[in-house]
Amino acid sequence: MARSEHHPIHRFQKWQVWPGFFETPPVDGNFPAPEKGRFGISKSTPIASMGSCFAREIKRRLIQRDYNYITEETYHPASLHASAAWERVYSTHCMRQIFEYTFEDWKPDLRWWTTPRTHKIQDPYRRVILYDSLKEAEDDFEAHRQHSRRALETAEVLILTLGLTEIWQDTVDGSAICLPAGPYVNEGGDMSRYRFRVSRYEENLKNLERIHEVMAEHNPDCKILLTVSPVNLWATFRQDSDVISASCNSKSTLRAVADEFTVRHENVFYFPAFEMATIYQPLSGLSYFSEGRENFHVNKPTVKFIMRHFFKFFASDESKS
Repeated sequence: MARSEHHPIHRFQKWQVWPGFFETPPVDGNFPAPEKGRFGISKSTPIASMGSCFAREIKRRLIQRDYNYITEETYHPASLHASAAWERVYSTHCMRQIFEYTFEDWKPDLRWWTTPRTHKIQDPYRRVILYDSLKEAEDDFEAHRQHSRRALETAEVLILTLGLTEIWQDTVDGSAICLPAGPYVNEGGDMSRYRFRVSRYEENLKNLERIHEVMAEHNPDCKILLTVSPVNLWATFRQDSDVISASCNSKSTLRAVADEFTVRHENVFYFPAFEMATIYQPLSGLSYFSEGRENFHVNKPTVKFIMRHFFKFFASDESKS
């Protein structure tokens, strides 16, 4: 009687086989990954980044290691998380708008919110940035556009950290606000023109393609390095899903988008920070969650593990010393 081998013989590399499977080495603190998809970064390479909360961790450690991390608008509180005062950028829709307002004539139908009681000017498109007057807001934003342009045109490496797929969208012109938050919302501002929805694979991929198109025109030699943030949603606006499932959907969608976007372009690369945190750390018997009230965040040992591998994968020999 003929029989089929349960495990047919193939010649796999170690990184192609699940850690610890049969004769494959178990987890040992060194994330298994191919050499393909890596490139060299020296300490003189101009690096910019934007994205969600995890982007702040990348920025912090690049600066600590004396890399040439681009810092524009250092006086501005919204620059804490990125190379310019983009604030935290959670969705590819908001990310796309940054590239369009930086290099093009992006003008949403409703540009500013005026808070109902305190009469502050609030930026709906950057996370809770406030001004005392409309002129101050417009002057600061015009200056921000110039800083943003300089950062994106100077960068030889641009790190984009993808966060979530939930968006609040203007029903008039389709622009995506950052979050329904801040004094405008707290003071009872009219939110009737905005609708919440979950963005899907095709539109997120389209957003990244649009970003690539803009960068190809204004900084074609820039390498784009994608990550998916391992920081989970702390809450979901969805009524049809629990927060854990909603977070999983966001990350799974964006991971699939990142994979497709990477294989389409020679200057786009993927760094598996998400996989290192959410899969490899648990395989090592370690939790990647922070302790305390913000336990949806990634803990410091996991961040160190991820960034150690970032430098291992991309730092040139002289930068590793």
